[in-house]
Amino acid sequence: MKKINNSVLALALFVGMANANAQEKKTLTLDEAVQLGIQNSKNLKIDAAKIEEATADLLAAKNRQLPELSVSGSYLYLPLKPNVNIKLPGVAGGGPEIHQVAYGSANLSIPIYSGGRIKYGIESAKYLVEASKLSTESDKVAIAYNVAQAYNNLFKANQSIRVLEENLSASQKRDETFLKLENNGVIARNDRLKANLQTSNIELQLLEAKNNYNIANINMDLLLGLPETTEIEVDQNYIEEGTDVRPVDFYLSEARENRKDLQALDKQRQAAALGTRSAKAENLPSIAFTGGYVAADIPKFLTLYNAVNVGVGISYNLSNLWKENSSLKQSQAREMQLAANNELLNDNIKLDVNREYQNTDYSKKRIAVFEKSAEQANENYRITKNKYDNGLATMTELLDADAAQIAANVGVINAKADAALAYRKLLQTTGTLTIK
Repeated sequence: MKKINNSVLALALFVGMANANAQEKKTLTLDEAVQLGIQNSKNLKIDAAKIEEATADLLAAKNRQLPELSVSGSYLYLPLKPNVNIKLPGVAGGGPEIHQVAYGSANLSIPIYSGGRIKYGIESAKYLVEASKLSTESDKVAIAYNVAQAYNNLFKANQSIRVLEENLSASQKRDETFLKLENNGVIARNDRLKANLQTSNIELQLLEAKNNYNIANINMDLLLGLPETTEIEVDQNYIEEGTDVRPVDFYLSEARENRKDLQALDKQRQAAALGTRSAKAENLPSIAFTGGYVAADIPKFLTLYNAVNVGVGISYNLSNLWKENSSLKQSQAREMQLAANNELLNDNIKLDVNREYQNTDYSKKRIAVFEKSAEQANENYRITKNKYDNGLATMTELLDADAAQIAANVGVINAKADAALAYRKLLQTTGTLTIK
């Protein structure tokens, strides 16, 4: 019996620990959530790999300006006697028996002139590395907004739950009162059932709100790299952001100066222009300083040492005289494409900034409207409740007033949260969304 009790106690402790882990809570401000989202972003890990790839391309471009040094050596065994016919004056024609040959060489080449291909290649690779880094910064801003959007959804779902729970508690108490009134013959059973139906509707709304909250919480956990069982508690202070909105021209100017994707595209255009110059240089000759060393040993026949050579080498592909430079045409087409992309991106930035500016202004105005509606709904419910208590209003009117009150109060919270999110979206479109 004692063993059974110990097993039950151990099982209870295990279940208690599991529940504690399953219900782990973590309070995060919006800025803390954004920082976690950036640290654990899968997209940024891909971006980091792209930067490494661009950096490796830059290293390869720099290596082309360094000397090339190669060393080779061979040893050959000749099982059959080779036919050696020496025709030098005074030397017999038969020659010695040769069964092995050993030789080695070293060659050095230092580029002197390549028409600018090496120089342009290095500069172009540098621009592409900078473009990759700027693209990463642009992605960080986008991730910051995505986290803010998920945080906002979680906040709204949580606030809806609080409002609905308060109203459900009040509705259930009202049901108890109406049941007593029905039993005392004060109200009809039909009125009491209408109140019960209202309570059921609130319960359904609460279930939906909790379901939305659970989905929003899991989404946040995945975005932030947290265990999926973590319950995130939000800080509602962020909804006070964006109280001071400047004229739209200010945000357009900010976007032109701070949009990282626009800056990245500019670096790509500079790299493409250098690519065009490098392609043109393919029609020019290459000049290099050359040097070498050769040694050979053929027993009983020939020994060669200190055969050092130096000189200048020139190479030119004569086929360039009749072949069109396809690399040049490709590079020029790339430049045209990037120029068109630049114009399109500038137009999109103007559209985005103006749209989000209007949305921010609209969201702020919605707050005032919802606050006014909430005041009216609360006052309407108070008046209707007094009338109902005095027999001057029907049960249907009371329940309708209660439903309108719930919707209005939830609407105020959602409007404030949406306004804060709209302001962050405006900052994203200008490239100035703060990442602390």
